[in-house]
Amino acid sequence: MVKEAFSHVCHWVFDLDNTLYHPSANLFGQIEAKMTEYVMSALNVTEAEADHLRGHYWRTHGTTLAGLMREHGLDPVPYLHAVHDISMDHLEEDADLAAQIRDLPGQKIVYTNGSAPYAARVLEARGLDGLFAAFNQVFAKAGVAPAKAAMFEDDPRNLAAPHAMGMRTVHVADGPHEADHIQHHTSDLTGFLRSLA
Repeated sequence: MVKEAFSHVCHWVFDLDNTLYHPSANLFGQIEAKMTEYVMSALNVTEAEADHLRGHYWRTHGTTLAGLMREHGLDPVPYLHAVHDISMDHLEEDADLAAQIRDLPGQKIVYTNGSAPYAARVLEARGLDGLFAAFNQVFAKAGVAPAKAAMFEDDPRNLAAPHAMGMRTVHVADGPHEADHIQHHTSDLTGFLRSLA
């Protein structure tokens, strides 16, 4: 039944963080610490104030960076390089996942709001480099037909827009999240992709 639901898909869009690797790798913990440090330095505030502001930016603007740009005119390039300068030691190559993605028919795109160098480092550490279209391609440039596309994402909020566009949506997380815009759920991305073969 799952296989039939994806038989029309020829554009495979994967969120990078906590989707192409398990959240237990805790890369975001490192990134959060770097974001707090950056906010402290850029705005000359305490750690507690920086944490409060990050929460405010996330709720109001969707990301810390968007808040810093909109409310303070911050240049995003130095921020992106600073907060993504983290260790990849907790990531391991996953040859099985790489094989499942490689065997998907059609175009594969990785989607992230991180920097391209960061995405390249994560993909290399997981053994997934060379499988995806360039990170900075947007759907229109990549020629993605939403009715023939699937989005794999760990954050349920980020599946609402792809669903509204007509994409097949897959929530990748340990626990399911019930929402009208989530059509499928898996805690095992490799196994889910194998079921599509």
